[in-house]
Formats: sequence, C-alpha cells, structure tokens
Amino acid sequence: MEGSKLILFACIFLGGLVDSIAGGGGLITLPAYYAVGIPPHMALGTNKFASSIGTFTASLRFIKGHQVNFKVAAVASVAALIGSPLGAKLAMAIDEKYLRYVLLIAVPIIAVMILRKKDFGQEIEHEPPILKSVLLSIAIGFSLGMYDGFFGPGMGTFLTLLLNSVLGLSILRSCGTTKIVNLSSNVAALVTYALSGNVWFQIGIQCTIFSILGNWVGAGLALKKGVKIVRPIMIVTMTLLLIKIATEMF
Repeated sequence: MEGSKLILFACIFLGGLVDSIAGGGGLITLPAYYAVGIPPHMALGTNKFASSIGTFTASLRFIKGHQVNFKVAAVASVAALIGSPLGAKLAMAIDEKYLRYVLLIAVPIIAVMILRKKDFGQEIEHEPPILKSVLLSIAIGFSLGMYDGFFGPGMGTFLTLLLNSVLGLSILRSCGTTKIVNLSSNVAALVTYALSGNVWFQIGIQCTIFSILGNWVGAGLALKKGVKIVRPIMIVTMTLLLIKIATEMF
C-alpha cells in the first residue's frame, strides 16, 4: 500500500500542476485514486477535497500576480453554480454518449486550432464593454457549469480557452480567473460529497499536501512562462481527455 500511496501522491502533484496551468487535472488524479482501490464516489469526494485546497493555493498565487479578473470571475461563478445542477439533471434525462461523440470530434479540432493560432494567448487584452462582458460571462459560466454537471472532464481547460478567445482576456488572466470559478464549483461539490460521507479525510489530507505543492509550482510556471507553458499543457490535457472519451466509448 505504501508503494501505491507514493504513486498516488506523485499523480496528485502532477494533476495539481497541470490543473493550475490549463485545467483538467482530474484526468490524472481520479484514475490514480481508482488505481489504489478507492471506490468511485469516495474517490470523487476525496479528489474534490484535495483539489479544492490546491485550487485555492493556485488562486492566491494568480491573485498575487494580478492575473484575475474579479468581475468576470464573480459573474461566471454564480452562473456556473446555477448551470451545474441543471446539467446534472440533464444527465439523468439524456445519455451522455451523445456528448462524447461531439467531444470526440471537437477536441482534436480545438487542439489543432490552438497549435495553428499564432496569436493564441495574446498578452494584450481586448475585453468588451461592461454590459457585453457581463452577458458573455453569464453565458460562458452557465454553459460550462452545465457541462461540468453533465459530464465534467476538461471544464477548466474549456473555460480558459473561452475567456481568452471570447472575452478577450490574456491567457494568464484567463488561467487565474478560471481558478476562481473552479474554486467556487469545487467547494459546492465538496460540501455535497462531505455531507453524504464520501470524503476519505485520512487520505485526503495527505493528498492535499501534494495538491498544494503541484498547484503552487504550476501557477508559478504559468506566471513565469506564460503561453510557452500554457499551450503545450493544454494540448496534453486535451489529449488525455480524448483518450478518456475514446476508452470509455470503445
């Protein structure tokens, strides 16, 4: 078990690092929890516990680096919290395999667009006027909140991309703002898991240490390297998402 825990901790660190830069850390951490024999619901709750504190750590670092748009974060967070339970209800009515088919086509296209877009991650911001910005923040937060409730994986990656491409935030400000939105949704989900007894605090506290370290290092790399580190990590995240979708479908 000790050897397995070391592998788990390494995966938690790596997941935190990836998540703080481009989102999608759960694509690394959740399989690690499953691999050491933690039941699915307990794994989800324990992962939320560790990742919430890790995301809080990354958020603090982005805030300190002045790379958070609090107006967008506040509006998108509220919209995401409204959209998430609706997405969960939708998941009960519609088979998620249809969304998997869409993602199987969309994810590679998005990855190619990122690779070919010369001005991806531009540092000059072109945020729209206040009313348009608020409406777009609501639309983005609500739609991705629904996605998170319906399916989930890669939500942070998609949010960062939309904040950059639709709202015109720089890539670093998009990453930092995404962390605040993710934190609000993570805490809401964590409360639900904790109340149902699906958080293994003994393992979760240990994993939290490595989640904090991973998020701290990742946020530092993003702030220092900018798009040079964000672009490749996003490609890695979307590759992992594509593998997850494909393996669960075929």
